Amino acid sequence: MPELAGRKELTPREIVEALDRHIVGQDDAKRAVAIAIRNRWRRQQLDEEMRAEVAPKNILMIGPTGVGKTEIARRLARLTRAPFIKVEATKYTEVGYYGRDVESMVRELVENAIGLVREEERDSVQEEAQRRVTERLLDLLVPAPPSFDASPDSPDSPDRYQRTREKFRAMVTAGELEERRVELTLERKATPMMFTNMGMEQMDVDLQGMFERILPRNTSRQEMTVAEARGVLFEQEVEGLINQEKVQARAIELAENVGIIFVDEMDKVVASEQAHGADVSRQGVQRDLLPIVEGTSVQTRYGMVRTDHVLFVAAGAFHRAKPSDLMPELQGRFPIRVELNALTKEDFMRILTEPRGALTKQYVALLGTEGVKVHFTDDAVETLAEYAQRLNQTTQNIGARRLYTILERLLEELSFEAPDMGAGRVEVNAAYVQERLDDVARDEELSKFIL
Repeated sequence: MPELAGRKELTPREIVEALDRHIVGQDDAKRAVAIAIRNRWRRQQLDEEMRAEVAPKNILMIGPTGVGKTEIARRLARLTRAPFIKVEATKYTEVGYYGRDVESMVRELVENAIGLVREEERDSVQEEAQRRVTERLLDLLVPAPPSFDASPDSPDSPDRYQRTREKFRAMVTAGELEERRVELTLERKATPMMFTNMGMEQMDVDLQGMFERILPRNTSRQEMTVAEARGVLFEQEVEGLINQEKVQARAIELAENVGIIFVDEMDKVVASEQAHGADVSRQGVQRDLLPIVEGTSVQTRYGMVRTDHVLFVAAGAFHRAKPSDLMPELQGRFPIRVELNALTKEDFMRILTEPRGALTKQYVALLGTEGVKVHFTDDAVETLAEYAQRLNQTTQNIGARRLYTILERLLEELSFEAPDMGAGRVEVNAAYVQERLDDVARDEELSKFIL
């Protein structure tokens, strides 16, 4: 599978360095996922017989909410361009048909892979699609006569028609006809009335695919500008140029060999010793997860998908339960366990300033669009980190997510007034932070409600 082997051949060190640009701390977890990803690349270099024997080393992340478990997995998938989905184990406790629902995570993974492959294919056909769009626009702007007149002086002669077409081609290419109106035939899929309330996007992907194949398609004529028509025609041409069977085959191969399924809240499907009611339901979810993690075939709208080499990353806080409370068979399918640390004041300070998309940088950029230059002083960052740590200790610990609510509260007034302020500079220092957050942080009940 050479095309898979070539997908982002990053070393573990390079992976960790890339994650460090977005996520603060949690070195053990980063190293574990980096090794797991590199092992998948190593597996792809083996001969076919040995490759079939090498199973992925699934990972169980243990740690409180908001410390980076999901973000590590999501960034990792984005970095390697691997199909990735996040599911919550608890959602499978709420439905009766456990087996079908658990298998739906594999179907979602394939849908994600389809999107990735289509994006790559789209890039490869873009140039040809644009060429075809130009020709179709010329057909609309300079329609050919019902029949050509052989006389060279006739307005319907092939030569005169071709010269006119080339003049329009030059104008279309130069963007001089963007506001000219043309009439275009549009095609829309019919939607059955019985599903209008639930929405097609909420249907099972297999059922949705069946309806897409059998429902009639409605066509209509619509007038629009050349600029609008170009976008519509481009999508039509891209769709026509992409080989759907090739996309589906590559997507299945991608999902099977480099797909990542992140199962969150795994600790919440642990049954208590006296299993009854909801506890039995939780135990059932574990039983249904087991064959998916062990390796099975799942029917999707694109064909059968094997899960033997899908990488599963499970996560949970495990406050009331322990990983050893999971079914022994399921425990054995997550051989790599990493514990993520609760965030300290120093971690909060780094999170506020170091990552490429740090919150302080986001607000500086957002308010900068209004002409307001915001500057966070070092003592302001330290004070914000102190508030985040204190509130996490005295109320519910939500990790780094606490910073979102604190920053939004801190800059609420400034965000509201910014459009009317005109160009200016605002310094956010420790006094600025204390003035706006002290009352909230002091009132424990109010801080629970707001923060």
